[in-house]
Amino acid sequence: MGKLAVYKYAAAMFLVIQIVVSLFTLVGLFGGNVTPVGNTARAMCVYVLPVLIIANALLTIYWLIRRRWLLALIPVLTIACCIPYIGTYYQFNLDDPQQNTQSGLKIASYNVAMFGRETSGFMAQDILAEMRRQKVDVLCLQEYNEVSGDKKNSESYKEYFPYMQVGRDDMVIFSRYPITANKTILFEETNNSAMWVDIDVKGSEFRVFNIHLETTGINRTLHKAGKLMAQGGQVDNNRLINAIVGNYMMGMMFRSGQAITVANEKRESDKPVILCGDFNDVPYSFVYNTVKGDMVDGFKECGAGWMYTYRGMKNKPVRIDYIFHDESIKGISYYKTDLTYSDHFPVFMKIAL
Repeated sequence: MGKLAVYKYAAAMFLVIQIVVSLFTLVGLFGGNVTPVGNTARAMCVYVLPVLIIANALLTIYWLIRRRWLLALIPVLTIACCIPYIGTYYQFNLDDPQQNTQSGLKIASYNVAMFGRETSGFMAQDILAEMRRQKVDVLCLQEYNEVSGDKKNSESYKEYFPYMQVGRDDMVIFSRYPITANKTILFEETNNSAMWVDIDVKGSEFRVFNIHLETTGINRTLHKAGKLMAQGGQVDNNRLINAIVGNYMMGMMFRSGQAITVANEKRESDKPVILCGDFNDVPYSFVYNTVKGDMVDGFKECGAGWMYTYRGMKNKPVRIDYIFHDESIKGISYYKTDLTYSDHFPVFMKIAL
């Protein structure tokens, strides 16, 4: 086979790769529009979108080096279609949201991971100190532990947040403004839940949702495998991979049903809605799209820089904690802080009154 034949063969292979990558990228962008039930492969394309975007960028460089200008348009246009998706992770904004001094209502959402089940109460109090420093008005906590050591967290938190409402045992909303109504939303077949409260802010009422959707199950599976190895047992890699995939698929199914439940509950609100929580799912997934609906993603509106909220995967930034709000509400700032008391980062948003 001559050089020309090899060159043509390689060019044809790269063209096929380009077409496949572009098609999978476009499928991923719309994969969150269908329920994962019965559409698992399509839904899974959403989770590899960052890899597909990088692949398109590399192929762009390849076509430019080869001076195939028309073929270079394929990955360029594909990446252009991904700009709204990229905006859920990165916002170019020179202003630091934390330094915004405009007055408004400050909301925070934080999965505190049971305060690490520590016995001294230090962690819970230090988180409260951070919320004071950030001047938070409404605090939504997931995986909350009422008692830490010999101190009741609710009593100490009430010194700063006079009003509180507990949903299921591990979910709570603290507020500096009166809570006038509430509801707990239980999900079938799982221990996860959601809740909402109506808050009266100087005569303006808002309905604040706090949600915690089904976990991926990956950490639980890896923990069991690690425990088995620590006891001297052996782990079959194929079985471990199958267990991880199986648990993730199951969690994805549960989350999709829970997202529909939350979306239906949200539609019944006669007040402006602010929705916070740990979705355990990525942007553009079915869960993200369903819960968000016609609401505004606070980070896309007034965030800056990279946004990732799960710190349990080193060097693999993932955004799974969110604050959304109705279009009738205007956002002022959105950011996270690098508290290391949990496998999540707390997320903060200020809205205009």
